[in-house]
Amino acid sequence: MNLTNNKILITGGGSGIGLGLTKRFLQEGNTVIICGRRESVLNEVAAKLPGVITKVCDLSLESGRIELHNWIANNHPDLNVLVNNAGIQQWMQITDDNFYERAQQEINSNIVAPVHLTQLFISLPALHTVINVTSGLSFAPLAKTPVYSATKAFFHSFSLSLRYLLKEKNIEVIEMIPPALNTDLGGKGLHDAAPPVSGFIDAVFEQMKAGKTELTYQFSAAMANASREELNNAFNRLNPA
Repeated sequence: MNLTNNKILITGGGSGIGLGLTKRFLQEGNTVIICGRRESVLNEVAAKLPGVITKVCDLSLESGRIELHNWIANNHPDLNVLVNNAGIQQWMQITDDNFYERAQQEINSNIVAPVHLTQLFISLPALHTVINVTSGLSFAPLAKTPVYSATKAFFHSFSLSLRYLLKEKNIEVIEMIPPALNTDLGGKGLHDAAPPVSGFIDAVFEQMKAGKTELTYQFSAAMANASREELNNAFNRLNPA
C-alpha cells in the first residue's frame, strides 16, 4: 500500500486506535474521512484535526451502512482505502441476564457491519485496499470477553479468505492485529496499564512501508507466530484458574 495521496474511510475514527490511524494518515498526506454515531466526538476531532471529513452514521444498522456507502459513492467516488476499525468489547459472563442481548450487539458491530461494508465498498471503482482491525485475542481468547474474542477470531479468518478472494480485483487486504492498548475499549480504565496507541501506530506504519499485510505488535506478534503449546500457555496466563 502506498501510504500517501489516498482518500481513506476509517470507521470508528474518532477515538482509540481509529483516532491514532486518523492522525497518522493525515500526517502522511492523505485525505481522511471518519464516521461514527456520536456527532460531538466527530466535531471535536474535526476541530483538532483540520481537513478531516466527518460523517455521522450508525453502522449497527443495515440502513446506516447502505446510506454511508451511497454517500461515499456520490460525494467521494475516489475513495480508495476502507479501514474496518469500529467495534465494541463487552466484559461479561454467560450467566448474565443480558448476555445474549449484549452478545448480539458485539456480533452485529464486530462481524456483520464490517462484512457488509466490505461487500458494499469493493464495488467502488477506485478502491484498492481494505484494512481490517482484528486483535491478538483472535489467537488466544480472554474469557472475560468471550464474544469479543470470538468475533475477532472470525474477522481474522475472514481477512485471510478475503485476501484470496480479492486478488482478481487487485484489492489488497491488510490485517492490523493490535494487542491490548491504552484505550477506552470495553470501558474506561480497563486498559490504563496497556501500551500507548502511539507505539502501535508507529510499528504498523513501518510494517506497511515494508510491504507487509499482517501487522502485529508485542503480544499480537507473539500470538500470530505461536505454536499450539504457546497458545495454550498464553490462554492459561490470560485466564488463570
